[in-house]
Amino acid sequence: MLIDFNNLNINQLSFHSDFEKKVRNFLEEWISEGNTVKVQTSGSTGIPKIFGIEKKKMMNSAVMTCDFLGLKEGDNALLCLPVEYISGKMMVVRSMERKLRLIVNEPSLHPVDHLDQEVDFCAMTPLQVENSLDKLHLIKNLIIGGAAVSESLKNKILQMNLDLSNKIFETYGMSETLSHIALKQLMPEPEDYFTAFENVTISLDGRGCLNIFAPNVNAEVLVTNDLVEIKNNKQFKFLGRIDNVINSGGAKIFPEALEALVKKEIPNEAIFVGLPDERLGQKLILIVEGDQSDEMVQKMSRVSFEKNFHKPKEIIFIGKIPRTPNGKVNRMELYKLISKDI
Repeated sequence: MLIDFNNLNINQLSFHSDFEKKVRNFLEEWISEGNTVKVQTSGSTGIPKIFGIEKKKMMNSAVMTCDFLGLKEGDNALLCLPVEYISGKMMVVRSMERKLRLIVNEPSLHPVDHLDQEVDFCAMTPLQVENSLDKLHLIKNLIIGGAAVSESLKNKILQMNLDLSNKIFETYGMSETLSHIALKQLMPEPEDYFTAFENVTISLDGRGCLNIFAPNVNAEVLVTNDLVEIKNNKQFKFLGRIDNVINSGGAKIFPEALEALVKKEIPNEAIFVGLPDERLGQKLILIVEGDQSDEMVQKMSRVSFEKNFHKPKEIIFIGKIPRTPNGKVNRMELYKLISKDI
């Protein structure tokens, strides 16, 4: 279905599928007299929770993204994310703020299989992008969020030889920042650092974690558990989450950095965890999703680790890595699963 926010009349729209009805419910909640709307967190770093967010702050967030991407009234946008979460809700709010024409597609792992027209703006998860490579040329501005973009996916995007007018970004943000507060370009010019939006201030705390002050979307300084390297007052590089850091023999290991190296060689999901060890404290284990094969082992043997203690002490192959409802790897459940089996 198509929602033209330049001429919106909810009563004249036909909402048929369950997803379309969820979009309608959100629109009705938005135009109600209340100042807030309910948003559900993904549960990737804890128990999922529901909290209220001010509509005004969501609009402020929408303005930042639309201005950064240069979106204008009448542009086409594509919604293919669940509206229970901030990612899907913000696609609707951005369309309202900029008076876009919003194409509503049922969220799936293959969201653009039937797309036959160009769109100016779309947001997807990495897994959705992985299954949409043949249609990326139809999307002028694509933002990827919900999980880190793997090195293998970055390479696939670069090999697409897209037109220079096609821009693809990785996002940085969370529910508390109303989706993202920074973008990192992947196409046409790959960047190493995220660039924060205007009116967003970044700093480090004593742990080396990122602190964010974005008064347009959150009145308080947001203290994250994300370890980062700050280049200047607007740019930073994500290193990993402090609660994922593995201490093996006194050495601190950032699993996300090692996972990026492994995924340059293999297409499978690969996660590093630290299991209890009497001698090392934590033993570095690599978990790979899929069946073990000589070819897979050979590819992983080509991974060039910077330090010897970065090499996993053991590699475990499992059929399916547990994920949260919106597709993020659930490291807590994975740790429990592996610990139980060993």
